[in-house]
Amino acid sequence: MTQNTPLKHSLQAGRPALGCFLNMANGMSAEICARAGFDMVLIDCEHGPGDITAAIQQMQAANAGGCPAMVRVPWNDTVYLKRILDAGAEGVMIPAISTGAEAQAAVAACRYPPRGVRGIAYPIVRASRYGTDLAAYLEKTVDELLIMAQIETRAGVENAAAIAGTDGIDLIFVGPMDLSASLGYFGQPDHPEVRKAIDGVKAAVKQAGKLIGIIPTPEYDARTLFGQGFDLVLDGADVAFLRDGALAKVRAVADITGGK
Repeated sequence: MTQNTPLKHSLQAGRPALGCFLNMANGMSAEICARAGFDMVLIDCEHGPGDITAAIQQMQAANAGGCPAMVRVPWNDTVYLKRILDAGAEGVMIPAISTGAEAQAAVAACRYPPRGVRGIAYPIVRASRYGTDLAAYLEKTVDELLIMAQIETRAGVENAAAIAGTDGIDLIFVGPMDLSASLGYFGQPDHPEVRKAIDGVKAAVKQAGKLIGIIPTPEYDARTLFGQGFDLVLDGADVAFLRDGALAKVRAVADITGGK
């Protein structure tokens, strides 16, 4: 993907994308991940500690690094979606979408009337460059905004066709950890029944002509998942990159220092 090509367009053109989570609510970690060469970063406001101001700082840092910045919102909430879109998110991921009606509500929250219910403040928000780029912003709000719905419950699997078929949902993102718990296999994302459910979701998504994403699991790395037809893989997080790097350094000399 080139810096001038929206991620949504690149994915729809058939180019797979590799991304990572940002869970540290920190602009410097966002910029480091952006400059590493990921196709996108996902600011995690569901499990991460950051507020919308921190999300803006991470968007600014990621954009400075030439990387699109998406945001996972805490819930399918009209007010939060409005605020994070005003803040300039280039895409949103909405967790735990389990029915077609919930998917429709998520899309409506992302679109201005008459196509949706999003509140209007575009003349002054960051998304429109504080009102200096109104025409371009209004034109691209639907065309370039990537709306991702997470399927991570038993009900979501059962309603995958309706969710994927919802007008305005661009990508279905499978959450293997939550899904495994919902199916009764807590902490077992590679259990055969969980993988069967994931395969069913993928088939429904492809049938609907939509994009699909996922995270790696112990038995399925990013290369394998791309080979299976997944369009977006989010592999790792800034927290994990720092943790693993620090642990490796300590363990490399633990026999000398007596460290862990």
